[in-house]
Amino acid sequence: MDYLEKYKQWTTDEYFDAATRKELKDLAENDAEIKDRFYKDLEFGTGGLRGVLGAGSNRMNLYTVRKATQGLANYIIKQGGTDKGVVIAYDSRRMSPEFAADAALCLNANGVKAYVFESLRPTPELSFAVRELGCIAGIVITASHNPAEYNGYKVYWEDGAQIAYPKDVEIITEVNAITDYASVKTMSKEAAQSQGLYNVIGAEIDDKYIAELKKLVVNPVPDECKDMKIVYTPLHGTGNLPVRRILKELGFTKVYVVPEQELPDSDFTTVGYPNPEDPKVFTLAKKLADEAGADIILATDPDADRLGVQVRNEKGEFVLLTGNMSGALIAEYVFSQKAEHHTLPSNAALVKTIVTGNMADRIAEYYGAELIEVLTGFKYIGEQIKLFEETGSHEYVFGFEESYGCLVGTHARDKDAVGAVMILCEAAAYYKQNGISLYEKMNQLFEKYGYFKEDLVSVTLKGIEGMQKIKEIMGSYRKNPPAAAGGLKVLKIRDYEADTIKDTASGTVIPTGLPKSDVLYFELEEDAWCAVRPSGTEPKIKFYFGIKGLGLKDAEEKLKKLVQDPVFQVE
Repeated sequence: MDYLEKYKQWTTDEYFDAATRKELKDLAENDAEIKDRFYKDLEFGTGGLRGVLGAGSNRMNLYTVRKATQGLANYIIKQGGTDKGVVIAYDSRRMSPEFAADAALCLNANGVKAYVFESLRPTPELSFAVRELGCIAGIVITASHNPAEYNGYKVYWEDGAQIAYPKDVEIITEVNAITDYASVKTMSKEAAQSQGLYNVIGAEIDDKYIAELKKLVVNPVPDECKDMKIVYTPLHGTGNLPVRRILKELGFTKVYVVPEQELPDSDFTTVGYPNPEDPKVFTLAKKLADEAGADIILATDPDADRLGVQVRNEKGEFVLLTGNMSGALIAEYVFSQKAEHHTLPSNAALVKTIVTGNMADRIAEYYGAELIEVLTGFKYIGEQIKLFEETGSHEYVFGFEESYGCLVGTHARDKDAVGAVMILCEAAAYYKQNGISLYEKMNQLFEKYGYFKEDLVSVTLKGIEGMQKIKEIMGSYRKNPPAAAGGLKVLKIRDYEADTIKDTASGTVIPTGLPKSDVLYFELEEDAWCAVRPSGTEPKIKFYFGIKGLGLKDAEEKLKKLVQDPVFQVE
């Protein structure tokens, strides 16, 4: 069925509600928009769905959510997990509560129990709840840090991590097997509740989640540092209540929440693009921080799995830490304090993604921990935790990725910004007691491990043409890889799709040892590197860069030269 036939079906079939049909009929003269909405079905990828809200098979709407859920239900039934049930959480985005309820009722109509949070909750709490409730799976309705026009649907398995191979492929197969939307089951909420299939959860799970976080405290906050001034913004998302609660229970008394961004707002009116990687989202927080004389500014994204941090530099100005920097600060604090308290396991592991900075390698080496590298995506870090528990090979201590996601402990199996807030503020208080700031501590890490600097350039290429352009760019790099970049020779080329690592001097080829993924990684001289990959969640191609300098100025100059190399400029 071509896109016009699909469009006609959606506008005439009364299975689709009147509002959906009208929205589509109003596009009758816009062939380009019709094509974009129907040239394919919204792809249920290895993590689930993510897309622009709207009517059509290539959009996030009740029908695509129900189809995905029916596929998941079919898989759960085959796994014999109907009685274990599925826990469902959602964030503050448009249609999130409706998608959560519809997913639950689809599961219920298939005989699968659902445990639905009473109101919005962070993604890491969903990960925690899956294991706490003994569920076979979890669903969280969120598009993370994407712009307001997006929403998404992520699936977790019973280990609390996002679905990984082979289950991801098996679930995708079940979803793709559904070709008739009318075959998707649903039932009324009243009937589902009366049969004990639709269950509402809330405060009890909140209490257990917070209790698990507090077990991770290494050094209780000293009395003289409890008045440390913290400014926090949830960016209109799910972090507001749990972040404020954990900071209060740790003893911090001077926490200022940005009032304009405190409450849920599905349009993200004050920021537009609610990504804590973007310095612009801190505008209101910085104003409040200057008024309050704050030491630190924290921002969590809408589903509270990513944490952005700003700290004062030597001039008293706030500067944004990269995800590599905040991750390194937390890693150093956790490993150093566990070592000091003699609680660091002899088989400790630090896990990072392939595009995360190399300071992590040095930290692991310094503390005698195993450094394990995985593909981009926190589910691969969660997968390692499960592997460690099954084999006893290592004990997970910390894992992080450059995109502002990290996890201390194993209470969850996904990145946890609530936990990151807790441990980073604990670290800030500890260092303050010892007379140094987080900014000064970061400089100490540069001096201790090397002047590592990283950057990320994302190029947005929307629509069918954009997707094709991204494929062409990746193909071009594979066909004609650069021999040098930023004045540095390419020593090795890792192609994770081909599962090869090629030594450019000898021509020797060895496997990457990781699952296939559309990523190219160029190892350069002088501990520098760059990587290219399509985004898994947005219509973007991403260029990652990392270098090691002789000092901060040298590092910045080398990084600038690498980033601006013509070989990485997209026309």
